[in-house]
Amino acid sequence: MQFNSINGNDLLNLSLQNFERTAINLYHYQYEHNELYRGYNEALKINPTQIHRLEQIPFLPISFFKSHQVKCFAGLQEEVIFDSSGTSGMIPSKHYVLDSTLYNEVSFFGFEQVYGAAKDWVILALLPSYLERKTSSLVHMAKMLMDKSGHEENGFYLNEYAALYQKLMELSGQHKKVLLLGVTFALLDFAEQYPMDLNGVVVMETGGMKGRQAEWTRAQVHEFLTKQWRIPNVHSEYGMTELLSQAYAPSQGVFHPIPTMKVLIRELDDPLETKPYGNGVLNVIDLANVHSCAFIATEDLGKVNADGSFEVLGRMDFAALRGCSLLAV
Repeated sequence: MQFNSINGNDLLNLSLQNFERTAINLYHYQYEHNELYRGYNEALKINPTQIHRLEQIPFLPISFFKSHQVKCFAGLQEEVIFDSSGTSGMIPSKHYVLDSTLYNEVSFFGFEQVYGAAKDWVILALLPSYLERKTSSLVHMAKMLMDKSGHEENGFYLNEYAALYQKLMELSGQHKKVLLLGVTFALLDFAEQYPMDLNGVVVMETGGMKGRQAEWTRAQVHEFLTKQWRIPNVHSEYGMTELLSQAYAPSQGVFHPIPTMKVLIRELDDPLETKPYGNGVLNVIDLANVHSCAFIATEDLGKVNADGSFEVLGRMDFAALRGCSLLAV
């Protein structure tokens, strides 16, 4: 299987037909082409010829994206480097992306699978700190969805709460589908200053407290936003710099991965023990990470259900706070 020239449609078709076979083939491709990942396998004394199931694949610790260039295209120039926001003093993660078209196609398909045609949505993005960097994968995704949407009302907002409030009030009488996508700390600040009736608007938090205030659980965040804005529920997006696929939780904080993504569980006390579901630490397979590493050992505590959905239940004690995850109960 030729992964070096694969496009988003090919990848989606492969994952829909047989996710496990595609993942195993991608494992062997990355073992061969990713020097760092091959070295990690060798350090663990992994024999790639004995990898036949998803649970046998070694997952690269996510911290390697801070300390190394994780890529399969030595000698070629990446199109873009996404980096994480991080808090002051933290080393940002960097994701070297050979071709952003693959990311666009996968992300677009995943969004439309859950929320329907992007052209039907007006998209408002409240993303301070992310907009200030210009290298955020979240900003890139939001801009791509806005371009696909094509509505003139679409827009990014830094800290212009008054302007965002005015735009929401204008849209409320137009019977349009509106998505308010926001980093969590900004949504909380906005909701505190501008309580209003947003019933009918889809509010989606992407995580990210960034030390602006005391950490809240996801349940606390959702309770506050639903009360301030009189909405029945808050949607969530699970994504990060190190992943090119996303998962969405339309309600109750239960995430459903898009077709190129699968989440497994590893044991807290044995990082090489992986199982398909249960409680532990989240391991993510992201087939869209063709040119970096598709097998990521995150630092998020969670629960994976038998149907493949998952919940984020917190962070490992020693793990630095991330921009794209929240504590949850």
